[in-house]
Amino acid sequence: MSRGGDTRFTKGQSGNPAGRPQKRRPNVSAFDIIFDKVLTVNQGGRERELSVDEALQLQTYQAALKGSKMAIRQVLKMIEKREVAVAKRNKPASRGLKIEHEYCSDNASEALAILDLIEPDTSLGDQDKPRMKVTTWAAQAALGRPGKRKLEEKDIKNIKLFTSNPDQIKWPRGCAG
Repeated sequence: MSRGGDTRFTKGQSGNPAGRPQKRRPNVSAFDIIFDKVLTVNQGGRERELSVDEALQLQTYQAALKGSKMAIRQVLKMIEKREVAVAKRNKPASRGLKIEHEYCSDNASEALAILDLIEPDTSLGDQDKPRMKVTTWAAQAALGRPGKRKLEEKDIKNIKLFTSNPDQIKWPRGCAG
């Protein structure tokens, strides 16, 4: 099919001169239209104007007070949503404090010693900073964990080296401890 001289459109002229028609409705959902309506509600003998959204929230709140579990959950969600909005709006003022963190391996060693997971190695004599070894019970607890992979000879040597009393360890089956 070739385009000869007898075609419907002339060369260089648009086939749709008016262009694409504009959208007839704005991009608003039916719920948005309903929620924007105002209702007159009789509350405590007085008439009050509420939006549909406010009226539904009030109704949910009243149902929650009567004990409806679904309404209670919904009210809790509304409260949580409000708390987040209030927290965003009222960010705490900065006091200009600068917080610095210092990390030291001694802090970790002290924490492990308090938990009785490590103890000083007394076999090396007096030192300013003694080497620490894992307590026997902690090594035993680690070895007794189910699902532990098979220990290799190198692992067994390291456990013996870094445990305070390695001769008291009860080795799992299959380990030549």
